[in-house]
Parts: sequence; structure tokens; C-alpha cells
Amino acid sequence: MLADMTEPFDVVLIGAGIMSATLGSLLRKLEPGLRIAIFERLDRAAAESSDAWNNAGTGHAGYCELNYTPQARDGAVDCAKAIRIAAQFERSLAYWRSLVACGDLPEASSFVRRVPHVSFVWGDADVAFLAARHAKLQESALFSGMELTRDAAQIAEWVPLVMEGRSREVPVAATRMADGTDVNFGALTREMVASLARQPGVDVHLSHEVDGLRRDGASWCVDVRDVATGDERTVRARFVFIGAGGYSLSLLEKSGIPEAEGYGAFPVSGQWLRCTDRAVIARHHAKVYGRAEVGAPPMSVPHLDSRWIDGERELLFGPYAGFTTKFLKKGSWLDLLSSIGVSNVGPVMSAGIENFDLTRYLVGQAMLSVDERISLLRRYYPAAAADDWAVQVAGLRVQIIKRARDGLGELKFGTEVVTSADGSIAALLGASPGASTAVAIMLELLERCFASRWREPAWRSRLEAVLPPPPA
Repeated sequence: MLADMTEPFDVVLIGAGIMSATLGSLLRKLEPGLRIAIFERLDRAAAESSDAWNNAGTGHAGYCELNYTPQARDGAVDCAKAIRIAAQFERSLAYWRSLVACGDLPEASSFVRRVPHVSFVWGDADVAFLAARHAKLQESALFSGMELTRDAAQIAEWVPLVMEGRSREVPVAATRMADGTDVNFGALTREMVASLARQPGVDVHLSHEVDGLRRDGASWCVDVRDVATGDERTVRARFVFIGAGGYSLSLLEKSGIPEAEGYGAFPVSGQWLRCTDRAVIARHHAKVYGRAEVGAPPMSVPHLDSRWIDGERELLFGPYAGFTTKFLKKGSWLDLLSSIGVSNVGPVMSAGIENFDLTRYLVGQAMLSVDERISLLRRYYPAAAADDWAVQVAGLRVQIIKRARDGLGELKFGTEVVTSADGSIAALLGASPGASTAVAIMLELLERCFASRWREPAWRSRLEAVLPPPPA
């Protein structure tokens, strides 16, 4: 049952993923008396993009993700994005530590563990790139602990599987951040949602889908359906956040705000190879990232990835991207078609034409045989035995298509917060590195949507109590 639907909520959060959990937690710290309702269409929090099997879990900190440091034609490496993401991830870590300290989260080891972050490349050109990247990143204190080596024996000590069976005639190089992390965002999110549910004035409703949004004066009317019983109700809220993953765009469009016009969606599916041999899993303790193939989307950067899931060490390789028309793993094959309307048909069609090569690449990835997948794995683990690996379905990522000034569509990789002019509704669109930077993203949202309260001394002091300002 939905509790007291006639009484309006201050805040409605749509989706029980890492973004809604973070925003709800921050709002309760800043304004403990707020009445908050969370509606999640599935029967479990963090069951889609935030679930451990559905994301990389890297604790994206810019340490090993080479696509965050593009190289110009003159050889210069731009490290601005990696440095920005590293700083944002530090903010997330600081906030999680504060929640552990006050009892809102259990011991940090239940959701975050130390796993070194390694970048590995081979061939003269990529070795030179990695050295230039390392030199540039060393200018930031956030990367002061990064090690660089071109010594194959040293790399074999760091990541023995990577060098096992590899020819010593090809030059190799690697960087390592020993204090990298693996984050189980599913476990973290579920603990945050459970903490919110224990607080008076917070209602968490699983298996409840939001079917509609409409403005009614100063409030938003949110149409909610109980998935189990089919019962429908409407709740009111002064502020609505749409953090529904791949379904965020369709809900944003239903709101009717002009800021939603011109956005489209480009879904990308994914699969892992999951190691089934516990002896092999035990020999690898690192997240090893390489360079993406030409034409590959950022979320398909290959990595040999140590994970902790449900208390067990796991080893994944991938992800292998693919084309889909679904926006969620538990979505509809008609999601893509139903997302196209009068306001975005132009940008979506032009972006599709412009990115035809990407679409062809994704279709090709989806059609890879098991042998072809193992062949890609052996670039990072040459001695891999095919019988030790099984296919594991990963999560979906819905990238943003955004209308450009010329009216055509531009495919964006990353995340974007869309807000109404009055700040009464906001939605998070896009994908990686969202989860790791959730705290920074939600702080930006608070500043935009609660501008007057954000400047008040009471909010500032409460925020600094749980999240001290970053060093200048």
C-alpha cells in the first residue's frame, strides 16, 4: 500500500538506483524534515544499471581508463577529464566514509575494496602514448602514486595473467595505481535505500512503476501503478527527480517541460566473459584496462577486471558491446521506437545516419561467436582456456542524442542533468562514469534546483558536516 497518498510529498524520486539513493541521502542530511517517496518498478533496489553484474564497478577514477585521456595528432595528451573524474570520485569516497561513520552505511568493506588499477598497452605507438599520459597526470597530486614501467618482468609481477604466454619481442608498458578500488554499486545502493527507508518521513515503494507526470500549479502529479496488483494512484510532489536509467528520457518527455525537447536515446547492450575457474580468479588482482578498438564506444573499452560480488572474488573480461532497442534489461523491445516523437525525430535520425559505422560495429559485436570473444580475451590473457569462461549478460547503457545548434543530432557519451527552468523537476540522462561521480552530480543538481536553499548558511554548514569542501 502507498501510505497516505492524499498528503503531498516534498520530493519524489523515480528509480531506486545509485543516483536517487545519493540524492535522497543528501537531501535528508540537508533538510531532515523533508517527506520523500521513492518509486522503483522492479522488486529490488539497484537491480538495473547499479547492479554489480551490470556495470564495471571500477570506481571510475581516471586512473586506468585510457579513453578519458585522448591524444591529439601532435602527441599531446589531454588529461583534464581524468583529473576531473578523479576529484569527483574522491568526493564520493568522502561522502560514503561519512555515512559509514554516522551509521547510515555498514563497514566500507561490504561495498568497496582495494584493487589496483592498471593500464596496459603494447606496440611502440601505444607505449609512447602511455608514457606521455603518465607524465601529464603526474602534474596532479591526485595521480602522484601512479607507477610506470616498460619492464615485462615488473608487469608480470603486477598482473601475471596478462604476461603469461605473451611474446617478449613486442614492447609493452603499464601504469599502476595500487590504491585503486572496486565498488559494488548494487550493494552500496541497497544499503543507502535501506537506510533511507528506516527514517521517518521516507517511503520506499518497490514494484511500483511511474506511468505519467504532469504539472498542477506548484506541484507535480505523479501517476503510480502497483505492478503486483495493478492499483493506480496519483501522488503530489513539489520536486521530482527522474533517475530511472534508460527510462529517464521517456518520463522526462511525459513531463512536457520545454527543456526535454530535442533529446533522443541511443541504447547499447553489453556482455562479459566471466571466469569460472577459481584458481585463475585467485591469480589476478587488478583492473587492467587497454585501448578501445577504432570505432568502439567508450563503454566497451576492454578490461580484465577483478571484482568482488556477493562476497566472492570474480574475474570478468569485456564488455562486448552490442546493438539493442531496449532501454533496460527488463524493458521492452519497443523502447527505442516509442522514444521517437515530433520533438526529437530530426536529431535522432541525423545522429543515426552520422553514427552508422558505430551501429554497424555494435551489430558486429553482438554477432561475435564464442571463439571470437575468446580471441579478444587472449589479447589481454594470452594463455586463456576457452573452457574457463562463460558469457554473462551485462547491463544496458542509453547514450544521449542531443539537438545541436544546426538542428541535427549529436551523440554524447557521458551523463547530463536536465532541469526545468523553475528547478521543480530534474532528470539524469546518459551513462558512464555516472555511478562513481554520483555525489558530484547530485551536488550540482541541488545547486541548480534548490538554489535559494543551497546558499543558506544552514544548508552549507550541514553539508560541510558530512562532506568537507575539497582542497583548493
